[in-house]
Amino acid sequence: MEALRQLPAVDRVLAEPALAGLVAELGHAGAAALARDALAARRAALLDGAAPAADRDAEAALVAAAVLALDAPGPVRVVNATGVVVHTNLGRAPLAPEAVRAVAATAGGYADLELDLATGQRGSRQARLGPRIARLVGAEAGLAVNNCAGALVLVLAALARGREVVVSRGQLIEIGDGFRLPEIMEQAGARLVEVGATNRTRLEDYAAAIGPDTALLLRAHPSNFRIVGFTEEVGVADLAALGGERGVPVVDDVGSGLLHPDPDLPGEPDAAGSIAAGAGLVLFSGDKLLGGPQAGLIAGRADLVEAVGCHPLARALRIDRLGVAALAATLRLHADPARARAAVPVRRTIARPEADVRARAERLAALTGGEAMACAARIGGGALPAVDLASWACALPDPTGALHAALRTGAPAVLGRLEDGMLLLDCRTLLDDAEVDVVAERVAACR
Repeated sequence: MEALRQLPAVDRVLAEPALAGLVAELGHAGAAALARDALAARRAALLDGAAPAADRDAEAALVAAAVLALDAPGPVRVVNATGVVVHTNLGRAPLAPEAVRAVAATAGGYADLELDLATGQRGSRQARLGPRIARLVGAEAGLAVNNCAGALVLVLAALARGREVVVSRGQLIEIGDGFRLPEIMEQAGARLVEVGATNRTRLEDYAAAIGPDTALLLRAHPSNFRIVGFTEEVGVADLAALGGERGVPVVDDVGSGLLHPDPDLPGEPDAAGSIAAGAGLVLFSGDKLLGGPQAGLIAGRADLVEAVGCHPLARALRIDRLGVAALAATLRLHADPARARAAVPVRRTIARPEADVRARAERLAALTGGEAMACAARIGGGALPAVDLASWACALPDPTGALHAALRTGAPAVLGRLEDGMLLLDCRTLLDDAEVDVVAERVAACR
């Protein structure tokens, strides 16, 4: 195949001027390893029908660009102008400055992660987290693991392995990357018992399903969808009363990380409310509405939390020291709900007055020659999928999507959304006024 004959040798690729700095930094061996990977990928692309470059020199330049891409650090900064506040693909929640400082203070040296400095004895990484989690939601005890799905697996493995877990059919959810609740339960060793119908499940359905092998009653928040119309579901309080009568704990996976009811988030379940209603355990995320790092938080009855924390999987799912630092600082902010609303970026973004968002959009439009227009933003991250946030965007003509692509692939990357031939740069999700100027500069550079 003629196109394959044009592929350059490794040393020819490394001779490209664009790679001079990389070769000096990584050495010949390190840069050559990347070049071999890039050449293999290019060869596979040509065999798959990709268009060849004009000549061998052009191919060398293409492969050199691929080498630089392979060596690119990551993740890289992205300015979020999508209008999705808790954007899973963009890392969900940006950390508060207090959490960033806590991570920086811990990352560059040693830390007392599992050492009690007062006694000189081994300590626990949960010591800074468990009591604070419990205190914030009114529970007896708490702990944190590396993500909320991990928290669910751990709870099921610790409390229900080889036994039955009763779940409403309307809550047999699929979460990110195609993982489904029944499959997660199977991997944890629990046996699923489905009750009710997709749209209607009653208390008597749960009651009829409880038997001598029932370990838990599980509620799973349908975070990414809503069933409307002819529906019925059982609240935590009623389910907990039934569980109390029959000696079966209720585990409530509320998902999104809301600690207390919030007027900006009407109808979103909260961890404290679940505990107050009688749930034995409540599970929630650290990196969604809580606004902290990726983590799974577990709170509830002390005996259940202890059993979960002593399970061997708890070590495999433990939160790392940077997560401990960021989560502890974020939880500290939530001790004062008003302070958290102002200091935690996700909560501040959701609560931002529409007038302020409009002012940013108008300023960005003036700087770019665009038009300020009203639009709808979304909370994202599995919270309130049917609720829009009033927002404003700077709208720029982009019928081919070229401007969108140029902004997305630059530095810093700017991500908006395309609608009807227009690029909308939603100003609700810009973190501060300085990002307005960054976006304006990037738009000017891409034209």
